[in-house]
Amino acid sequence: MEMIKIKNLNKVFRTDEVETVALDNVNLEVAKGEFVAVMGPSGCGKSTLLNIVGLLDNPTGGSYNLMGHEVAELKEKDRTRLRKGKIGFVFQSFNLIDELNVAENVELPLIYLGIGAGERKRRVDEMLKRMSISHRAKHFPQQLSGGQQQRVAIARALITNPDLILADEPTGNLDSKNGVEVMDLLVELNRQGTTIVMVTHSDRDAAYAHRTVSLFDGSVVADIRSV
Repeated sequence: MEMIKIKNLNKVFRTDEVETVALDNVNLEVAKGEFVAVMGPSGCGKSTLLNIVGLLDNPTGGSYNLMGHEVAELKEKDRTRLRKGKIGFVFQSFNLIDELNVAENVELPLIYLGIGAGERKRRVDEMLKRMSISHRAKHFPQQLSGGQQQRVAIARALITNPDLILADEPTGNLDSKNGVEVMDLLVELNRQGTTIVMVTHSDRDAAYAHRTVSLFDGSVVADIRSV
């Protein structure tokens, strides 16, 4: 079953003087349970594509079907409603909240979903154990290594049991050892059934995926399945 079905997708950014075509007739399908890496040089449209896939932005033209819903022209509040609990985001810069400790950072999406305190605590404890960071529950982000911060970010992305994880350069701020650990974690999540779309510059990271989609100047120029 297709989780993501994108047809002739365009995204144009306009200012008074300049029109920039970020995505140019992109076609892409991602089946449930796939792990897809999106590669290409800086400015080729990778992050723009990820933002549209993650319902953070609308395309200028074309169609986008997500989990059976046509979402290309949804208003922001409808995008937010659909995104909530179904899509988890992992960013290069971790995007943790400095004022909250590890457990509170991971708990945050459950508060937005209106889940009761007892159930939140149970889920957070379980997730921290799964990510091997229970011993850091009361620490704050700046007290953690980069690898630990990314584990917390992944825990937060997973806490709602999303169908889809979107990862934007998830190892970009990590040394190679921590990078490998994070990639192993994503592979394990994928084995358990989570669909993953990952933007990366790294050939090493892309090798973990089932498929590599290459973008150049806003267009898909290659779509290669791993053997």
